[in-house]
Amino acid sequence: MKYKRILLKLSGESLMGEKQYGIDNEVVRQYAEDIKAVHDQGLEIAIVIGGGNIFRGLSAEKSGMDRAQADYMGMLATVINSMALQDALEKVGLKTRLLTAIKMEQICEPFIRRRAVRHLEKGRVVIFGAGTGNPYFTTDSAAALRAIEIKADVVLKGTRVDGIYTADPEKDPTATKYSEISFKEVYAKGLNVMDMTAFTLCEENDLPIIVFDMNKTGNFMKIANGDEIGTLVRS
Repeated sequence: MKYKRILLKLSGESLMGEKQYGIDNEVVRQYAEDIKAVHDQGLEIAIVIGGGNIFRGLSAEKSGMDRAQADYMGMLATVINSMALQDALEKVGLKTRLLTAIKMEQICEPFIRRRAVRHLEKGRVVIFGAGTGNPYFTTDSAAALRAIEIKADVVLKGTRVDGIYTADPEKDPTATKYSEISFKEVYAKGLNVMDMTAFTLCEENDLPIIVFDMNKTGNFMKIANGDEIGTLVRS
């Protein structure tokens, strides 16, 4: 395995599968099996999931809701997704811990950095829920922050596309994919990889990002093995 400890960032939308909203149990099951295959090779895995399949704070703000209130609702949506993935992971035989930035003692542990690291060292898959616990920050920012805190080797951003393109490949058929790109090039070209706060955190802490298609079975294992799929962003 190329890495020892990784942080996997999943979008909430990826959990929808072919649905218009909510959670597709078949997609979650496939993710769980892919994660188990990699974990069985000895990697330490932490996960952050978005909540866009259930609630999006920015969309609610545009319709007139208070932004902070909407963001807190979005954080709760990420916890629902985290619980769904936790259930699927445990069904395939993994030991997990869900740690959230908002205290919910009946269903999860509060986030404590040293505790999170200890869980990883004991071979448990750690899921971080509720973002950073603060409004105005995305789950991308939470992923970057948690990755730095636990000293992850890389952030793997699992999406529905297989990397970073010159334009949106779902809209522009002439778009071409980058196999590798620097942080500075992403800034210069105005490419959308993560929100700027998350991206800057990764750059300042020399934390590489790999954007890849998580929906293709086996891709996660290929990246863990060091195969050049997706797009690598580094200094």
